[in-house]
Amino acid sequence: MKLRTLILSAVIVSAACISACVSPAAKPYETPAFGDYFKDTTSGVKTGGVQMVTINTPKGKFRVWTKKLGNSPTMKLLLLNGGPGATHEYFECMESFLPAKGIELIYYDQLGCGNSDNPKDTTMWDLARYVEEVEQVRQALHLDKDNFYLLGHSWGGILATEYALKYQAHLKGLIISNMMVSCPDYGKYSEVLAKQMDPKVLAQIRDIEAKKDFANPNYMGLLQPNFYEKHILRMPGADWPEPVTRSLGKTNQSLYVTMQGPSEFGIAGKLANWDRKKEIKSLSVPTLSIGGEYDTMDPKHMAWIATQVQNGSYLYCKNGSHMSMYDDQRTYMRGLSRFITSVNKGLKKVEL
Repeated sequence: MKLRTLILSAVIVSAACISACVSPAAKPYETPAFGDYFKDTTSGVKTGGVQMVTINTPKGKFRVWTKKLGNSPTMKLLLLNGGPGATHEYFECMESFLPAKGIELIYYDQLGCGNSDNPKDTTMWDLARYVEEVEQVRQALHLDKDNFYLLGHSWGGILATEYALKYQAHLKGLIISNMMVSCPDYGKYSEVLAKQMDPKVLAQIRDIEAKKDFANPNYMGLLQPNFYEKHILRMPGADWPEPVTRSLGKTNQSLYVTMQGPSEFGIAGKLANWDRKKEIKSLSVPTLSIGGEYDTMDPKHMAWIATQVQNGSYLYCKNGSHMSMYDDQRTYMRGLSRFITSVNKGLKKVEL
């Protein structure tokens, strides 16, 4: 009981301090009490926040999996996983940071991923269709411009960008995490990274790719220490956090190869020509771009994104790679939570 009293007192003091620092014109921000944040407002049998959403597609109806953690009337963060074809699970690290700020997390496995239906039909792996899927999920979860923050990481960043270009009127905030807005530019930057590798190692990788022998165990054996551990997640593979290995281990390879292509250097699938450098100028919703110094994506390009949208902010993770939420975790989580809570107070651009 003493511990609970101390925690509740700390929450009250923190909220009071934050309110005192807010200008009179800004909307006061208060960290919600535990009882309010964890209150289950659903009716019927409780499912721990899980909701299966039925979506309509050109091939019929399917169900996608969502799970809500927390309850915030003004800060609901829907997460779009990368891959393409991974799962929501690598976002679980956010539970250690964002709930303390009163931010509601909404996990979501896209069609063909994780706990959602898998139609096993490559014609369904299509960017425009996924945009409409996200919109149907938004409607089913009652997200709107007063509470809806959308975070897309990697491939999810492409999906989030494309969604915002069509439906930004429904958004309160947009986060493009570790993704460029041009796949051709991404392809060019992959060559920059390739030239940083040991020439002998690169030659072996190129040889395997030229033969399209992607199932060759030597391919991953070369990529893991020479590319993944330097640009995907900067830790020895044996030390990669369990949520990451669990999520990546469930990757839908059909979806990945169809959209990304089989090679780890550049992009050769359906997304090869995707480029929204010109169009993002139309985005007026507060937008945060996140990039890591050692990312597979060009950090300069990701900083540039924040200058092109109308209300852009940039979070630079100087120790981070593609999974900056793990290898530069405190920078990532501090910046992300500050952006969301600041936009919640009425700011459009946030210094991070």
